[in-house]
Amino acid sequence: MENFPIQLIIAILLSAAIAIRSFRRKSLDLSGALAGFAVMTIHFAVGYRYGAMLLAFFLSSSKLTKYGEEKKRLVDADFKEGGQRNWIQVLFNSGISAVLALILWKLTGGQDKCLDSKESSLVTSLIGGMIGHYSCCNGDTWSSEIGVLSDSQPRLITTFKPVRKGTNGGVTKTGLLAATVAGVVIGLTFVLIGFFTTKCVSDVALKQLLVIPLSAVSGLCGSLIDSLLGATLQFSGFCSVRNKVVGKPGPTVRKISGLNILDNNGVNLVSILLTSVLTSIACLYIF
Repeated sequence: MENFPIQLIIAILLSAAIAIRSFRRKSLDLSGALAGFAVMTIHFAVGYRYGAMLLAFFLSSSKLTKYGEEKKRLVDADFKEGGQRNWIQVLFNSGISAVLALILWKLTGGQDKCLDSKESSLVTSLIGGMIGHYSCCNGDTWSSEIGVLSDSQPRLITTFKPVRKGTNGGVTKTGLLAATVAGVVIGLTFVLIGFFTTKCVSDVALKQLLVIPLSAVSGLCGSLIDSLLGATLQFSGFCSVRNKVVGKPGPTVRKISGLNILDNNGVNLVSILLTSVLTSIACLYIF
């Protein structure tokens, strides 16, 4: 707790620099930059590992969003240059983790803890929730951004029938592999930063390496949950005028799949919540 003022200053300066840079590069619009600054400050102020996971997700996903933009422009009906995210998208993708981080700060006094249910099952489950949160976010984004560039035709996860690119719930082998690797990136970030920020007894420290395969599974699981929700509760249809898959019904739109219940933000929120809970429970058994 005595280092908290210094850590808070570092968190504010680092978050401000990243938010300004992201706004200038069109990764975030103004509202997204302000929201991003707030959630990133919370993460870094509570623990460098948590901020690093958020940063690993945001930077890698932003880079992938910009990759192959010309090809994505032809497929994505809601394409935005640079993939500009607004405050709603930022909060839907980082809000739950920010709340978990604040609870952790209250419980630990800002001290970075190892995953060890014998010491504290509550702290272990909360940290596990954050790992699951960003494994899901990263997995879903990597799967979507890399999968859409794949030469293979996506298949609807509920029927395995071929569908057009951009259809909610459509999956490819490339996309699912990308989701798994994305989870590994989050796990590696958590473990590597933990070498410098935590002090664990030897057997507990060695066990922290299991976060890497766990986060890989969480990344894949999060992507599958997102796809399942997208195929069933999110509308997809082909617009004959725009010649693209769209997310809203209309007179020129032929339905492909899904009910018009959740939008993309809603699907993301539910999949993040479910993956966070599942990973949290897994951590109690593993650690």
